Amino acid sequence: MKDVIQLSEGWSLHHDGTRLPATVPGCVHTDLLAAGVIPDPYLGRNEQQVAWVGHRAWTYTRDLAADDTAPGFHERTDLVFDGLDTAAVITVDGRELGRTRNMHRRYRFDVTGVHGGLRVDFASAYDEAASVRALTGERPGVYPEPLQYIRKMACNFGWDWGPTLVTAGIWRPVRLERWSTARLARVRPLVTVADGEGRVELHVELERTARGVGRRLALRATVAGAEARAVVDGEHAVLHLRVPEAALWWPRGYGEQPLHDLELTLLDQAADQARTLDSWRRRIGFRTVEIDRSRDEHGTGFTFVVNGVRLFARGVNWIPDDAFPSRVTPERYRTRLRQAAEAGVDLVRIWGGGIYEDDAFYDACDELGLMVWQDFLFACAAYPEEQPLRGEVEAEARDNVVRLMPHPSLVLWNGNNENLWGFRDWDWEPALAGDSWGGGYYLDLLPRVVADLDPTRPYTAGSPWSGSWEHHPNDPAHGTHHSWEVWNRRDYADYRASVPRFVAEFGWQGPPAMTTLRRALPGERLAPDSPGMLHHQKAEDGAGKLNRGIARHFTPPEDDFDRWHYLAQLVQARAVAAGIEHWRAHWPVCAGTVVWQLNDCWPVSSWAAIDGDGRPKPLYHELRRVYADRLLTLLPPAGDAGAPTLAVVNQSAEPWHTPVRLRRLRADGSTVQETVLDVTAAPRSVVRPTVPDDLVPDRRSAKEFLVADADGHRALHFPVPDKDFAHPAPRYDVEVGAPAPSLDGDGGGSVEVVVTAQTLVRDLLLQADRLGPHAVCDSGLRTLLPGERARFRISGLTGDIGTSVNTGTDANAVRSALFCVEPH
Repeated sequence: MKDVIQLSEGWSLHHDGTRLPATVPGCVHTDLLAAGVIPDPYLGRNEQQVAWVGHRAWTYTRDLAADDTAPGFHERTDLVFDGLDTAAVITVDGRELGRTRNMHRRYRFDVTGVHGGLRVDFASAYDEAASVRALTGERPGVYPEPLQYIRKMACNFGWDWGPTLVTAGIWRPVRLERWSTARLARVRPLVTVADGEGRVELHVELERTARGVGRRLALRATVAGAEARAVVDGEHAVLHLRVPEAALWWPRGYGEQPLHDLELTLLDQAADQARTLDSWRRRIGFRTVEIDRSRDEHGTGFTFVVNGVRLFARGVNWIPDDAFPSRVTPERYRTRLRQAAEAGVDLVRIWGGGIYEDDAFYDACDELGLMVWQDFLFACAAYPEEQPLRGEVEAEARDNVVRLMPHPSLVLWNGNNENLWGFRDWDWEPALAGDSWGGGYYLDLLPRVVADLDPTRPYTAGSPWSGSWEHHPNDPAHGTHHSWEVWNRRDYADYRASVPRFVAEFGWQGPPAMTTLRRALPGERLAPDSPGMLHHQKAEDGAGKLNRGIARHFTPPEDDFDRWHYLAQLVQARAVAAGIEHWRAHWPVCAGTVVWQLNDCWPVSSWAAIDGDGRPKPLYHELRRVYADRLLTLLPPAGDAGAPTLAVVNQSAEPWHTPVRLRRLRADGSTVQETVLDVTAAPRSVVRPTVPDDLVPDRRSAKEFLVADADGHRALHFPVPDKDFAHPAPRYDVEVGAPAPSLDGDGGGSVEVVVTAQTLVRDLLLQADRLGPHAVCDSGLRTLLPGERARFRISGLTGDIGTSVNTGTDANAVRSALFCVEPH
């Protein structure tokens, strides 16, 4: 049987003539940080102080014991690296084993009988990129950093939400594998469903030792009660398994997620007794997936179809959850992805400027019913197609397609992020003057790799991509669309100006939670333009865009950072909700939205719904509302005339029969007119009942608004911006209940807060982190009419709960964490 020895201990990092303890998996930055050599780059402006790290070469060493590699019971010993970041030379006792230049690949070296000092020398990523650029020539890109010349996590070089922290190191596990006769070199399960029968076509490749060549071996595979066997004389075999009436894997909200252990065993048939040589085990799920890209009267569609069911994808974009990915544990993956699922998300797009995530990511998605859209790792630059990059790109693609294809959650391979768009629209084409730019990867190499290795899944050449050069790559009427003009230059109301077939990126920025800011910017007097705030804002004119977004709807607060912070988070939530409500109301023409973005990799003002410290912003709670199976919305009229459109959106599998109460109200809460509509929305459908004329406020009215209520869902329409509406001064009562132990058993406590409105209270928000660094609130923005109550549950209050909040009628602490829209 194959023997595995993990090599996670005993490593040293060489720094200025000294050896520092090194953590493997890890990176130079985390080792230097642990040794006190550098400050935390996430705090203040320390990022600038550690820039030198990425410009230096680094060395990791440890001993490789003779007993671990000597031939004996095992014929062969391999040194296996799951990830080296990035350009490295590996030696043992001065003997070179090999060289690497790709962060995204696995590497294997024969070290049988080799022992002594194991050394991994990493070149500076900048030096490696410069050497490749000298061979290929210049290529244009969005950012000045050399990310397109090295197969490395692109956002290491900085992005419009991320720091420039150019890492090096052994970032994924390393081990010795000792084996004899043969091993399982590559296993590819093609999992399909036909006529209710689950089918697995298992492609197996073997590697043999010299003594194992020609030896008769056996393979045995099992899954869900089915078994298949094969005898192998060479290096290749295919086994077929069939599971009658296989239970189907579904995206969350559509059904269950049954998973089955697929096990493969390699046996030595020629031994006196069958001897196990190697084994392989993965969890699979039976399902079908396709993308319907049919042409129709609206253009060219892009609709996910899973198990024959067409669905509106409720998605989020995922970036690396830490600028140092080795710090992301399986538990952290699961926490973040559970947050996504609890927000109604059913699709996560892994963006092309990051990494192919750890298997723990995809395991969690398999279990949670989160579909995964996987980008190949190309983003926002023209990529040379010459050697040495071309060979690396193909090897990387083949490695990761095989690694990830067992996961049922994986539903799409995507060639790149924005590079087809960039070639056509961002002045790359004339600058290239005929030089390669990556088109050969996206339109030829990568689709061939997917067709060869994983034909069970669809492939698309890029995002955005209209499907062919016949249309502009970012044409909203064809294929996938990225909507960035609104955030960059316009008001969020303009999301309602078009109906793309599939919105793969759009978003609006907001600052992180106040506690996150105070931790990241210690001692700073916070202001929208304070030095630390500007440093932790990486978008071009990001602060200006935030301020203009506020000013379109509110009178900008002067010298009141708390108010600015609330309004910036409010506008972010409203902006994203405006887009999703509009596009969901136009299903099935629009078949999905993928919000930019779910998460952050450090504390920063960004488009994320969950900030860099893991705290949900108001946007997160708004996603829970607009991504729920059932949604009620009032869409403002287009132009200067007409009535708002009532849309009753039913994504569930059951009909939604509900009375919809419509009320035209004055600012003081009194009723002008009301009616009740009886509405039925069939499963997976949208209906748009007509709003009676006498319920429609005048389009210039600053004193009236429209409310729709149905089954606990609420939609609001105010004819004019907040700054022009006659909001009354908000008055409300606050009651704080008795503290109770936390339900999750973390030792903290929870309290219920009840707010009773005396007036119209618009977009009431309880910022729980102001009450304690671990405190969270179970809901976000709430609008109350006079006499209505809202209940908030605050959990995660540690220590003496009585000192965290003032219980009983004295609720000043809670009041300090409450914000709402106020008159201007």
